[in-house]
Amino acid sequence: MVSATDWLVLLSLAGTAVFAINGALTAIQAARLDIVGVITLGTITALGGGVLRDVLLGIHPPEGLADWRFLVTALVASALVFMVHKPLARLVRWVTVFDAAGLSLFSITGTLTALHAGASPLLSIILGATTAVGGGTFRDLLTSRVPQILTSDLYAIPALLGAGGTWVFWALGWHHPLAYLAAGAACFGLRMVGVRYKLHAPRVQV
Repeated sequence: MVSATDWLVLLSLAGTAVFAINGALTAIQAARLDIVGVITLGTITALGGGVLRDVLLGIHPPEGLADWRFLVTALVASALVFMVHKPLARLVRWVTVFDAAGLSLFSITGTLTALHAGASPLLSIILGATTAVGGGTFRDLLTSRVPQILTSDLYAIPALLGAGGTWVFWALGWHHPLAYLAAGAACFGLRMVGVRYKLHAPRVQV
């Protein structure tokens, strides 16, 4: 039987892979980088949020750098995107889909990691959302774009929803992976609905 710790690692690896794919696709489509740039941006997108979370939690070295599986997953996923980027490049919407998937998975794993480290409920939710949006923020900064978390798009709010839902299930004692995936699905759904219908967070009217 797969233990709770194993499930957390599997979800983290899945999030690492999809965010690496998103970062690599962004490097190809938006920045037109070479293979080094594609792999670098994919890896930073995949690991950035988790490294930031662990630094804030005082976990040294960060899990994404200490466990070789995360770095290898990010490197391999980024390299594969570079090798098969032509058919993927035609599917622009997949950049958003992979971003939403990574956002969802990392909102779960970031929150659970913080809870396991002894963080308070509020801090765990904040760090869960930070894990989710961190890699994408680094990606946008490195490609000279305004980070999505600073725009009016629904980005941070879905991450907070996923992190908050994860904490609720944790507090209720519902530790089955499907419960946490339900929280992630809520994050993914809200993000994609926001993209589809161009929904925005409240903003000042000028």
